[in-house]
Amino acid sequence: MSTSRPDGLSFDVSAWPALPRAKGLFVTGTDTGVGKTVIAGAIAHCLQSGGRPVEVFKPVASGCRHGGGGQLISADAEFLAACADSSRTLAEIVPVRYAAPLSPNVAAARAGELVDIQAIFDGYSALIAGGRPVIVEGVGGLLCPISDDLWAVHLAKMMALPVVIVARPGLGTINHTLLTIAAARSAGLAVAGVVINRYLVEPGKPDIATETNPAQIAALGGVRILAIVGEDPATSVDGDALGAGVKFAIDQVDWPALMGA
Repeated sequence: MSTSRPDGLSFDVSAWPALPRAKGLFVTGTDTGVGKTVIAGAIAHCLQSGGRPVEVFKPVASGCRHGGGGQLISADAEFLAACADSSRTLAEIVPVRYAAPLSPNVAAARAGELVDIQAIFDGYSALIAGGRPVIVEGVGGLLCPISDDLWAVHLAKMMALPVVIVARPGLGTINHTLLTIAAARSAGLAVAGVVINRYLVEPGKPDIATETNPAQIAALGGVRILAIVGEDPATSVDGDALGAGVKFAIDQVDWPALMGA
């Protein structure tokens, strides 16, 4: 592996070994907190409940809690495992974990560590060896650094999975979503489409931005709006709960076709 630092925005992945190919999807977000864990879990649940068992994978998680034996436990990994009815250990689903709720490279530095990139590569390769499709939940947005050199976009490019972009509904989301689409396409990634998450327009309180944003994103980004998922109070990552509203919206999409399965 090269010790020179590539220009991250060149999206060059030649410094890292090739990863094995699999069917699946890479779920990213326009920002942290848009609900990509919920959407990734809902996609996995849709496939699993429809008779298509899948693996779930998150390369690295920060903001983890301390469990027994000093282990760090990711709530995202627990949620993904529950949605996919996975028998994998949480360490197999999220091989690298940090306590600080920061970008992984900063969380690692503050812990006096280097991000174990090889553990991510090895974990992913082992997970897909059984031949099942995989739903990968990315880290932050596409340009979130995992290490100083390896960003989420680089990992997505190495995995070569179609990308599902999770976006928020309100004012400002056109810019954030089009920037994410542009970054994905500049890196050579196939954008499967966009999921608008936490969509809420209250009766008697029109929100023109929220109402018109999906059509604007589709037209200006040349991309499919795969699903518009409403705000669902029954859904909780910490409670491993996936609400009926989220399930219904996600179940309308032909996910096997999008991931080439």
